[in-house]
Amino acid sequence: MPWHLALLAGAYLIGSVPFSFMVARAFGVADVRRVGSGNVGATNVMRSAGKAAGLLALLLDACKGAAAALVVSSLAPTSSVLPALAALGAVIGHMYPPWLGFQGGKGVATGAGAFLLLAPYATLLAVGAFALVVAMTRYVSVGSMVGAVALAAATLILGSPPPVAWAATGAAALVIWRHRGNIVRLAQGREGRLGAPAR
Repeated sequence: MPWHLALLAGAYLIGSVPFSFMVARAFGVADVRRVGSGNVGATNVMRSAGKAAGLLALLLDACKGAAAALVVSSLAPTSSVLPALAALGAVIGHMYPPWLGFQGGKGVATGAGAFLLLAPYATLLAVGAFALVVAMTRYVSVGSMVGAVALAAATLILGSPPPVAWAATGAAALVIWRHRGNIVRLAQGREGRLGAPAR
């Protein structure tokens, strides 16, 4: 049991590496939490530090999710539960990193990277849903929530292992919870669209 807990703690710590914060700082934004939406994620990095910075942050956040799932899958190859919990742990680490006072991002890119390894077809469907919604509305927040729900639904429909489906459902719930401020701004007509500068 301690070995299993150590694996999950490691997945959380991998997910907690604040790549978006570090990328924004490297591109001249001292603290991405104090500009735009205040979110430590790729969209806010893109708005505040530019497209290249945002894409780099997106890639690195996705890679750390994949790394967490891959490491635990490699060290516990006979378990379907531990890699699923590791994917969820990486998402939680991104959302609540100890290095930034537990003030992190919303876990979308990290979750996509983690679940791409565990449920590739479901994740690709979710990414497609995200891209379609963003293209239609230019609201990344709406696309993120739709994509998270689509991932959870697709893991169930496509017959992913139950631990993966439950972890994806948990991740979707967390993503929506982290978007509660966006939901309020959407209702008030104040939500920023993709391409709009940080305010």
